[in-house]
Amino acid sequence: MQLDSNAEFTSVLADGMRIDWDVPIVMDDGIVLRADLFRPAEGRHPVILSYGPYGKGLAFREGYVSAYERLVGDHPDVLANSSGKYLNWETVDPERWVPDGYAVLRIDSRGAGRSPGFLDPRSPREVDDIVQCIEWAAAQPWSTGKVGMCGISYYATNQWQVAAKNPPHLAACCIWEGSNDVFREQARHGGILCTFRQHWYDIQVKTVQHGRGERGPRHPITGELACGPETLSDEELARNRIDIGQAHYEHVLCDDFYASRTPDLAKITVPLLSAANWGGHGLHLRGNVEGFLQASSPQKWLEFHGLEHWTEFYTDYGVALQKRFFARFLKGEDAAWPDRPRVLLQVRHVDRFVERAENEWPLARTRWTRFYLDVARRALRTEPPGDGSLQYDALGDGVTFMSEPLTQETEITGPSALKLFVSSSTNDADIFAVLRAFSPGGEEVVFQGAIDPHTPLAQGWLRASHRKLDHARSLPYRPWHPHDALRPLRPGEIAELDVEIWPTCIVLPAGYRLALTLLGKDYEYPGISGGRLSNFRNEMRGSGPFLHDDPRDRPPEVFGGKTTIHTNSTSPSYVLLPIIPPKE
Repeated sequence: MQLDSNAEFTSVLADGMRIDWDVPIVMDDGIVLRADLFRPAEGRHPVILSYGPYGKGLAFREGYVSAYERLVGDHPDVLANSSGKYLNWETVDPERWVPDGYAVLRIDSRGAGRSPGFLDPRSPREVDDIVQCIEWAAAQPWSTGKVGMCGISYYATNQWQVAAKNPPHLAACCIWEGSNDVFREQARHGGILCTFRQHWYDIQVKTVQHGRGERGPRHPITGELACGPETLSDEELARNRIDIGQAHYEHVLCDDFYASRTPDLAKITVPLLSAANWGGHGLHLRGNVEGFLQASSPQKWLEFHGLEHWTEFYTDYGVALQKRFFARFLKGEDAAWPDRPRVLLQVRHVDRFVERAENEWPLARTRWTRFYLDVARRALRTEPPGDGSLQYDALGDGVTFMSEPLTQETEITGPSALKLFVSSSTNDADIFAVLRAFSPGGEEVVFQGAIDPHTPLAQGWLRASHRKLDHARSLPYRPWHPHDALRPLRPGEIAELDVEIWPTCIVLPAGYRLALTLLGKDYEYPGISGGRLSNFRNEMRGSGPFLHDDPRDRPPEVFGGKTTIHTNSTSPSYVLLPIIPPKE
């Protein structure tokens, strides 16, 4: 290994790459962010940039042990051309990208890892930082001036924010399972507080906050302290970061706090590839769909896949897709990404995925089909049932409506919506809607989701007091709630609710049944536990880490009463499902 050092950073030649460790990037307020750069030894190259809070000095295999072991154990292609030692969580593997002529730039976000400053994920300041980093990278002598962003989850989420700013040298974005609406997709599903962000912050971000120094990890290759040279007290660290959980708890409505962290997607014009996970309910799905639909980019594509949210990003399937996209938009190789259908589906069957190209989303040939809630029989029917009502304990196991066995193979692909007429014994109610499938033998059909191994078909949430609709933005299959005002219930009063159910895809054989479960708590798979992953606090029980269990947000005197579903010929309760006929 050849070593060159100077006062600013260390440069080495190793494993066929020029590696610059801890490169300084000075922001307009004087803060110096730190980055690791991997590139071919000579020449100018397009840049693959990522910026995030997980610590560039924390190795994937050390910081995310269970996810890494599952990834490389189940998918040996991930390490077929890589040692894995440069792999970081949710960012590209330099050993698989540098040989193809890319410079890979990983930047520790402000306040995280080796970068000092106030830690405030997804803040406007972070977005400004990334814009400056893009322009810095474009101006370097090893750069062609074309910069692309690529990464999973956090490293995808901030791409929506940055792309809306249209930095001059941002040439393309590969947004892999990245949300963009902080209120609806992260903080408060349907207005109900989700505790995931607080747990995520505690386990994955605060543990690599800048200033942990000797109490943090060391870079596995350089030996440097991954969280900076100084070691601060817990009190000093707390003063130097936002309290995300408290902020989400205090901000009940979609106010300026969320607006400042949510991009105007219509301002995005850069070429983009948006990749969503069918099993990503709670975080890794809706944003990719809405981002694709709302972006103004003339060159945009939407892809759907399954399995864990980190898996297909690193497999040969995902890497080949990413490289073809960037070859066109960073290298100008038009043949690598020719004119192609706008939508690529890995269509989910009960036992496999089948690739299929489409031209739009939702699919134009969708047969939007109402399945009415028959409260007397607890059934789903395609014909409106008679009048009736059904009451259940609001915090209990709820009620399930089951269809008759399907008479033929049936595909459901797209978003769904639930129309409910509800009353409560209190002044509010939380609706958790779960779309499910059952085999002819009565066993529930679940899937490896983005996180949880026992994920149902689809989920949706709505707090009754948040039922106000924005009629201009709502669609029959995707209601839009502005979440800007509370409308409490009067006990016993029937209210009309429109519940957004996130998209899904499933091909069910004849004889299987569809079901809709309504309850006032998180779905739990009735079978065996999904165990635990090292980077999540809770046991996997069907909803992954995306739980709504903060007692401050759901006091039992308000949410522990009785909920009643009503239906009649003029006001029927139903779920609208996207049935897909075969292509002609």
